Amino acid sequence: MFHSSCLVGAAALVAALLTAGCEGAPATAEAASDSTEFSDVRFTLGSRGGVRIDGESRAAVRSAGAFTSVEGRAHPFTRPDDQLLVVLRHWPAPHTPERASRGWASRPWPPEEPSVESGFLVDTADQVRADLDGHPVEQLRRGIIRIDVTGADADDLVRLTLSASRETTGPARPDTPACEGLDRRSSHRVVLPTVEPGTPVRDAADALRKQCLDVQYASLPTDGQAGTVRRVLVPIAGQPLTAAVLPPPDGTAPQGHAPGDTVSTDLTRPATAVVTR
Repeated sequence: MFHSSCLVGAAALVAALLTAGCEGAPATAEAASDSTEFSDVRFTLGSRGGVRIDGESRAAVRSAGAFTSVEGRAHPFTRPDDQLLVVLRHWPAPHTPERASRGWASRPWPPEEPSVESGFLVDTADQVRADLDGHPVEQLRRGIIRIDVTGADADDLVRLTLSASRETTGPARPDTPACEGLDRRSSHRVVLPTVEPGTPVRDAADALRKQCLDVQYASLPTDGQAGTVRRVLVPIAGQPLTAAVLPPPDGTAPQGHAPGDTVSTDLTRPATAVVTR
C-alpha cells in the first residue's frame, strides 16, 4: 500500500517508471520494400516487448538499442538531427512463466522486474502522422515520440503507426523558449494543468510540454471517447513512488496536488498521457 501522502493511482505510473536493468525481447522485422520514399511503418508490441516492425517503409528503421533507466528516468538516446526517434517502454522478456498483468489501475508494488526502453531511429524524410492504436496523436518529422505499454494486459498488443502525411504543415509542438538550456537533471517547478476525460490529445500534450515536461503516450481500453486523453500522470521530484494523477481517480486530489497547484517534478522522467483506445 502507498503512504497516504502518495497520490491515488500513482502506482500505475511509477511501476512503469522505477527501473533497474534488463533487456526486452528483440525486435523483429519482415523483409523490407525496395521503395525509398517513406510510406508507412508500424511497431507492434506487448507489455513484455517482442517488438514487431512491418509496413512498406520498414527499411527506414534501425535499432538505437534497448536500455533500462534508474527510477523511471528516460534513457538519453543519441538522435541524428535528420532522424525521428521512437522510444517504446515495456517490461523485459519473461524468464519465468508469464504472470497475469493487471493493467495500470491495480499493478502491485513493487514491480517484479525492471522496465526497458527500446529505441528506433526512423528516416521519414518528410512529415509523418503518428497513430496510436488507430488514433492520431501527433504530426512530426523529427524529434522524439515515446510510447509506454507497461500498463497493457499480458495478452494485449499496442500499435504505433507512422505514415506519410499529406499535410505540408501539421500542428507544431508549442514553442518553449524558456525550456532551452534548462538543466533537466534538476527538479523543476510546474503548475499542474486541468485535464478532464475527453481532452484532445494535442491539448493535453501541449499543456505538459509548455512547462518543459517530456511526454509519453499510453493506450488503454478505458471508459470515455476513443482517441482522447483519459488522464495524465506527472512525476513528483524526489518521490519515485508518487505521481500527480489528473483528474484524480476519486474526484478529490490530495492537498497540494490539484489542478492549478505548483509541484516539483523530475524533468528526466516523462509525464504520461493515457489515451482511450
